Amino acid sequence: MRVIAILAAIVFAVTSCSGDAADRRDVFSAQTVTIGEALPLLGWNMSVANLRFEAEHVLVDVDASVAAEGEPHAAPEDIRFGLYGALAHPLEANGIGGCQDVTTLDIKPLSAPTPDRMTGTVCIGPLRDQSQVRGIYAYSPRERTPGTTVAYPAAFPVGLPPATGDDAGLAVKTTSVDAFRADGAQLAPAALGDPAAFQGQGYMLLGLEITGLTERYRDESAQRGGPMMVFTSPTRQGRGLSRACDVYGSSVLVLPDESRDGVHVNVSLCTQGEINHALLYATVSLAGTRAGLWTTSDD
Repeated sequence: MRVIAILAAIVFAVTSCSGDAADRRDVFSAQTVTIGEALPLLGWNMSVANLRFEAEHVLVDVDASVAAEGEPHAAPEDIRFGLYGALAHPLEANGIGGCQDVTTLDIKPLSAPTPDRMTGTVCIGPLRDQSQVRGIYAYSPRERTPGTTVAYPAAFPVGLPPATGDDAGLAVKTTSVDAFRADGAQLAPAALGDPAAFQGQGYMLLGLEITGLTERYRDESAQRGGPMMVFTSPTRQGRGLSRACDVYGSSVLVLPDESRDGVHVNVSLCTQGEINHALLYATVSLAGTRAGLWTTSDD
């Protein structure tokens, strides 16, 4: 009987450890529930439901209330939503204001009618190939795990120096750099010798490749209590200086599909504002954060 009990304990321990590893692998330490359920995130009790595809966009209905009155919570305008799955590149949108270009549908975009409530539809797109969408995630670029931020300078026309991943566990390199004045006029590298070219407002589009080892990223995400995000500065709230800045945004959550062999994310991010700051003194940063993930029921 004693031998049987020991064997049973061993089987239970192995099964429990395997289950924990599987959960952690699936979500890279983001809180995870099925679409239609609620979870606590960023000081809110938040549910995501009714995932659907219309007008080349992914739509979901969000309902959230402040978890505890008087306690800190993320501002509604700071919360971003993104698509989870084996996508060619990440696709995200602000919860508030993300439906402003979806004018052909009869929907009620996400809003905050009172300081302690959010309700409405979130629009993420455009996206034509929707077969790889397996869920929706949410996070706030302002929610940064203490002691995890690593920052790199980025400047036109080079971008940022190669980041090997020794500091943050993820390697980041520049794949493209495009610079513009606020009126949309693109700047060539030769403009660096023209002081008149760097007056007023401007923006820069940075193509980035983010890579890492799955096992290391999984383990370090567990230690941090959540995945990493990449974000740029300077940026601005609300409408950007260009349509591209609105589409690409200034941040991305590194939450690749768990079926992938490694972490490999290609993304474009925008810096914008006073042209010298946006093009010559920009910053690309990595930081840990807390995130929520709602997956389709067949995952």
